[in-house]
Amino acid sequence: MSWSDLFYPGIPERRERLIRKSQELRELMKNNFRATNQLIEALKEHLGLSFRPVALNEKATVKENCDVIIERIHEIQAEVEKIDQKMKAKLEPTLYEKLKKMSLSVPDYQLLSGSVGAVCGVAGSAAVIAVGWLITNGYILTNITLTFGIIATGIMATVVVGVLFMGIDMIISAILGGIERDQLERALEEYDRALEEFRPASEKYQDSITYVRMRLEMGQ
Repeated sequence: MSWSDLFYPGIPERRERLIRKSQELRELMKNNFRATNQLIEALKEHLGLSFRPVALNEKATVKENCDVIIERIHEIQAEVEKIDQKMKAKLEPTLYEKLKKMSLSVPDYQLLSGSVGAVCGVAGSAAVIAVGWLITNGYILTNITLTFGIIATGIMATVVVGVLFMGIDMIISAILGGIERDQLERALEEYDRALEEFRPASEKYQDSITYVRMRLEMGQ
């Protein structure tokens, strides 16, 4: 008897739902890794900041992959905090608030370009846009790391990422361990709720990075 027959007898729609959710998790993770690398490339090009790219390792567990991207985003956040503090100390309060809100006139860009150049070593409109986006959207970086943390501690944490594209038997056998059926049911419900948070956070993270990349291209 297969794992799916044992735990989901006569309920094919629930089996299919678990497969879809697992595959969605893998796709969201893959797209978040790609977006993070795009952000890393933009920061290097426009601010001269260097961070190692991240790679989704399909032979590693979900938790191990989550830990990798959380660590890299934390590194970016630490650098953003340094830049933010220096810009706040360097600028007049009114101009700093304009930078945070990205409500800048042409003269503002000219004023800020010199300050950004002094802090980051790179001047120009694109550098101003990059700094403004980082300062303004810090909460997006925080939110995505929090949701990655939820996924990293959930029922799928110990599943190897490559398994998420396999059949229901492989997925269930990978997460079973020694837990009972009722425990599995509760765990899968928790996983469902975690994914409901992870999905919008991922979409906002990816969309925001796409937006700033477009702004940077226009600002060059």
